[in-house]
Parts: sequence; structure tokens; C-alpha cells
Amino acid sequence: MEEEVGRISHYFSKISVAVIEVTAGRLRVGDTIHIKGHTTDFHQQVDSLQQEHQSVAEAVLGASAGLKVKYPVREHDLVFVVRGEA
Repeated sequence: MEEEVGRISHYFSKISVAVIEVTAGRLRVGDTIHIKGHTTDFHQQVDSLQQEHQSVAEAVLGASAGLKVKYPVREHDLVFVVRGEA
């Protein structure tokens, strides 16, 4: 089961970091996420999150957090948290 938690607001291609704007629920270190967009579709584990250059354990509703991603993403791609198996 997947739950939408936010969208990509920026992508830094040189360092492979996406900025996720949390629009629902929360995003935690250890979560498995699914990033999906027009040309994007992959799953990955959240290894670390950063807000204002500080490591945080979670990002809550209304926050923006940086996340290192395995593959390039685009602005407006949706971010889902995978909860258990459907």
C-alpha cells in the first residue's frame, strides 16, 4: 500500500539530492519510498534526511527536506511512502 507524502520541489543533479516538500503525513529515515513522475518511477530506502543542512530523523507536514536519490528526478514528481505489502 502506498501513501502520497509529497512532491519533488527541486533536484540538484551534481550531488543527486532531491528536495521533497511534505504535503501529507510524514517522511522518516528508514521508510521505503516510491518516486513517480512523467519519466521517473523507482523505489528506494530513505537513508538520511536533511533540513537546513542538519540531519533529521523525520520531515513533517509543511516541511521541505533534502534526500540523496539513486536516480535523477524532476520537479513535481510525486513521492509515496510504501507501507507494508499490498
